[in-house]
Amino acid sequence: MHRRALLKITAGAAGALTLDGVTFAHADARTGGEESRTVTGRLPTGAPDYVYLPVEVPHGVRELAVSYTYDRPSVPPGTQGNACDIGVFDERGTDLGGRGFRGWSGGARTEFAIGAEQATPGYLAGPVRAGTWHVVLGPYTVAPQGLAYEVTVTLRYGPAGATPGPVYPPQRAKGRGRAWYRGDNHLHSVHSDGKRTPAEIAAAARAAGLDWITTTEHNTTSSHGAWEGLWGDDLLILTGEEVTTRNGHVVALGTDPGVFVDWRYRARDNAFGRFSRAIHRAGGLVVPAHPHATCVGCGWKFGFADADAVEVWNGPFTPDDEITIAEWDNTLVASVRQGRPWLPAMGNSDAHREPQVVGLPQTVVLADDLSRPALQEAIRSGRSWICESSSVHLSFTATGGRGAHAGIGERLRVDGDTEVTVRLEVTGVPGCTASFVTDQGQLFSTPVPADGRVEWRTTPSYAAYVRAEVRHPAGDGGASGIPGAMAAMTNPIFLGRE
Repeated sequence: MHRRALLKITAGAAGALTLDGVTFAHADARTGGEESRTVTGRLPTGAPDYVYLPVEVPHGVRELAVSYTYDRPSVPPGTQGNACDIGVFDERGTDLGGRGFRGWSGGARTEFAIGAEQATPGYLAGPVRAGTWHVVLGPYTVAPQGLAYEVTVTLRYGPAGATPGPVYPPQRAKGRGRAWYRGDNHLHSVHSDGKRTPAEIAAAARAAGLDWITTTEHNTTSSHGAWEGLWGDDLLILTGEEVTTRNGHVVALGTDPGVFVDWRYRARDNAFGRFSRAIHRAGGLVVPAHPHATCVGCGWKFGFADADAVEVWNGPFTPDDEITIAEWDNTLVASVRQGRPWLPAMGNSDAHREPQVVGLPQTVVLADDLSRPALQEAIRSGRSWICESSSVHLSFTATGGRGAHAGIGERLRVDGDTEVTVRLEVTGVPGCTASFVTDQGQLFSTPVPADGRVEWRTTPSYAAYVRAEVRHPAGDGGASGIPGAMAAMTNPIFLGRE
């Protein structure tokens, strides 16, 4: 087989390398059997983001199976080694945002299979129709020696069988009417690079005291129909996707079941606006995930103009989260100074496997009921706070003037010189310190007393907003000046007339 490759740069999308195609004999479907073809090659450092291997699929194919390997040579300290993802598009093509997507497993699997009746998790079951399919390799990082790969494509012939109709979770659960609901909206199962099954995640969510979760696999929707029998009056399951680009990850939170959002672009391609609009059309929220994570491709490069909220706390609290919270607080300052809409904060576990804890952290929202529209409206409005577990309970309010009152995400509309009383009530945080943070920075801090009640007084002229943080003691006793890990934090209450 020829190894010559043709370089194709797609307008408005990341560069793509298209290899010479793989062809098969037109076997008789009635005889069954299978055929395999193997392709080898080497990609240099600086290879395009996506390498497409065309596969000419004849009629009569029951199942398409793919396996791949690549070398992992030793590299000097501080140098990236080889890492290569894989996925596939069917005969409908590889156009950005097109209909041809049939699955993605990233680097989590070395093989997959697709047929009408079933598919490997991460991939979408359905007929293997005749035409040009494309196996796609994603050389995430390439060592100085290059990346040598081997891809084997196997076609299995025979009757296709029937594709079962997907059973998607309902969009509403019984709930408690207008109440505070706890959710974890960034979770991974065996349908991407997680190790838990959907059943195990649902059990962990219930054990964590959650009211709702969102399934957000990397670059695939295959998990959307995998939750049958796992939801109930006590647990709402929303569908979504972690759109995992080379310039950052975004949680598409609560998109319509079965709606796929493409990920094959960088910030320089000016394509993110198109796909943030696609998320909104599918009824979802745009939530940049772990914006300052240090993993390759995780740093957020698209800006926040299209975001509905931002994930400021991802998993166990780390310095990455500290940086994100500081950046988010700066956006609050800019919003009050410029009179622009503000960006709410949320937290999620991003749990993949044991011992990562589902619900650490969790976002607690004040919603009219336990439904997708109500929860999303609460997140967009910032009527929410974040905590490390369901053992933490919190109330945060501001009062002033003649009975004026505001809660989290709201505005206390009083004159600039009006005295405002800020009250925090928090339990489940033994040994922690509570702080009030404003547009001028942290202005008040005190150990949480036994009754959990903390008060502070200010005016709108002095503080344009106030938000609460509850932290564990610093690991070094505060000697380094680095604050302790977060136990809970709120979105702001804004003070004064606009």
